[in-house]
Amino acid sequence: MEYQLDAFQWGLALSAAFILGLSKAGLKGISVLLVTIMVYAFGGKASTGVLLPMLIMGDIFAVWYYNRYAQWSYLFKLLPWMLVGVLIGVWTGKDVPEALFKQVIAVIILGSVVLMLWWERRKDRNIPTQWWFAGPMGLAAGFTTMIGNLAGPISNIYFLAIRLPKDQFIGTAAWLFFIVNLFKLPFHIFVWKTVSYETLVLNLKLMPGIAVGLLLGIQVVKLIKDQQYRYLILFLTALAAAMIFFR
Repeated sequence: MEYQLDAFQWGLALSAAFILGLSKAGLKGISVLLVTIMVYAFGGKASTGVLLPMLIMGDIFAVWYYNRYAQWSYLFKLLPWMLVGVLIGVWTGKDVPEALFKQVIAVIILGSVVLMLWWERRKDRNIPTQWWFAGPMGLAAGFTTMIGNLAGPISNIYFLAIRLPKDQFIGTAAWLFFIVNLFKLPFHIFVWKTVSYETLVLNLKLMPGIAVGLLLGIQVVKLIKDQQYRYLILFLTALAAAMIFFR
């Protein structure tokens, strides 16, 4: 049995696939908007399973394209904590009612927007990079990526704190999320049961949208410098999160 989507849902899903491609190509900060669209189209918990294989598709490209820039020493400081955070998310999110699940995602999205806005407005961005900083950041990122594929803003703050150049930032994040998303996959299949044959068929149909986003995103990453773009994404994301919360 395949997903029966109406025209509006297909439009949302293809838009999300396109945004996913842009994000995996290196346009960090817009993945929250992608999650918001998927929640609106498929619901809270179900959307996490539909989205995860798509994220892995994008991860494969990002790892291939940016592999040479990965900084493994920084990745390994965050990765173990993220895996523990994923396990916490598996346990706490398994039996959460759908309405509450959507509200949790909305709160995480709004919190992520506030965190990103706070970071953008700081004049002094010297954040501690010792283990006691990486630990809580990793736990939070792992939990949020399992609950709603929303670790991006938290991991972005960590990588910005250690001042990685753009390509190293993208390459390190690419490997981090590829590993973490593969780690999450069995839990979505066997515990939450949100990944199935039907969702994988849908993922294959959405691949063209991902591919177009990836190709365009590569070019945009080389050109984009306008700070106002980030604030526009933050505003749209906050608005979308509010829509989820009160829907």
